[in-house]
Amino acid sequence: MAKIKSEYVCNDCGSKSPRWQGQCSECEAWNTITEIRIAPNNPQIDRLSSYSGKIGASLIQPLCNIDPTDLPRFCSGFKELDRVLGGGIVPGSATLIGGTPGAGKSTLLLQLMCFISQQKKALYVTGEESLQQIAMRADRLTLPTDKLQVLSETSVEAITAHCQKYSPELIVVDSIQVMHMSDVQSAPGSVSQVRESAAYLTRFAKQNNVAVFMVGHVTKDGSLAGPKVLEHCIDCSILLETSSDNRFRILRGQKNRFGAVNELGVFVMTDRGMREVINPSAIFIARNDETTSGSVVMVVWEGTRPLLVEVQALVDDSQLANPRRICVGMEQNRLSLLLAVLHRHGGLQMSDQDVFVNVVGGVKVPETGIDLALLMALVSSFRNVPLAQDLIVFGEVGLSGEIRPVSNGQDRLFEAAKHGFKKAIVAQSNVPKSKINTMEIIGVSKLSEAIEALCP
Repeated sequence: MAKIKSEYVCNDCGSKSPRWQGQCSECEAWNTITEIRIAPNNPQIDRLSSYSGKIGASLIQPLCNIDPTDLPRFCSGFKELDRVLGGGIVPGSATLIGGTPGAGKSTLLLQLMCFISQQKKALYVTGEESLQQIAMRADRLTLPTDKLQVLSETSVEAITAHCQKYSPELIVVDSIQVMHMSDVQSAPGSVSQVRESAAYLTRFAKQNNVAVFMVGHVTKDGSLAGPKVLEHCIDCSILLETSSDNRFRILRGQKNRFGAVNELGVFVMTDRGMREVINPSAIFIARNDETTSGSVVMVVWEGTRPLLVEVQALVDDSQLANPRRICVGMEQNRLSLLLAVLHRHGGLQMSDQDVFVNVVGGVKVPETGIDLALLMALVSSFRNVPLAQDLIVFGEVGLSGEIRPVSNGQDRLFEAAKHGFKKAIVAQSNVPKSKINTMEIIGVSKLSEAIEALCP
């Protein structure tokens, strides 16, 4: 009898270790090392050889002979989802969609499948729910179910065997964590099972020109469960973000081989399922008629479009020895850096103040274009000076107090003018040569100039 070998793999980064250890030496995560068993032979070679006859273009050829035209896409029924995917669903692509429990992943995909099944062959594979539960959800959402095919199965080999007979053009696997392969010596949901199942489904999608959607679970820190190699083998990775007190859902692209990354789609959960928000800026800047201090609107660039969001700041006297610095929607280290710049080059010291920052609507802003808007909100709250409702601010702030331009500045100004904003404070290099409607654009090159323009 052959000896069964074992190896230790990190659940977060997929790195291998010779023995078990409490902390991963690559990603430095704790308690993520898992033991997996390796079979004495490699039946994966036999699986690959069974498909070798189906690959007709497996020949070495010059790159100039390859047709560079885009692959034909088909609509998903949601413009916001098509935007995140790069323009639609690509045949032969593998897409991983993740999210917290209750975010609406299964609801969104069921609506998508019912729409596409009216035009193309679609197969919905469920491994966590029964077929009766799927039927009850579709009936509650009043979806057309006459042409959608469903299957309750957790074996990847059995799923692909059914697909060979039915020949669907789109497959949804819900979820990849419960799928298993018979020749992998580990339990479903383990590192090896998730990795091998996703890789097998991805190869099947490429070889048969079938689009595959895989649902992935999310860990407690918000990342997709499973090793990082799971994200490497698929084409698109999108995350459905939500909060416990927000009915809006944000679909964010994290990886996309067929379009721009970091695209953003906004949905709202209703009693009839997921509904897309055509104009998300109108939601994120929904403000009261009364002007208040510490609130300003900025324009962020998400993927290929501008998006208006409201930034709020609250500065208050601290009763603690170490004043609090709390951020929601942006990086906290960035806030500490900007407070130091504001003290050095703006003359405002907040070392004895509690500072709270919030980006309205649950939007996360990773770009540095939020710097100037955040500082203006801090100055407004600290001095208790209300800002105008029709004011827009964006720009990057350097350590020496200079205001740097941001990308797509003119498009951001056009988006703000379209929503009725009349005044803008931006970097001097972002000031357009031609006037934009009736908008007054103030270009600043230093932080002191921005503070003077805000509070003359």
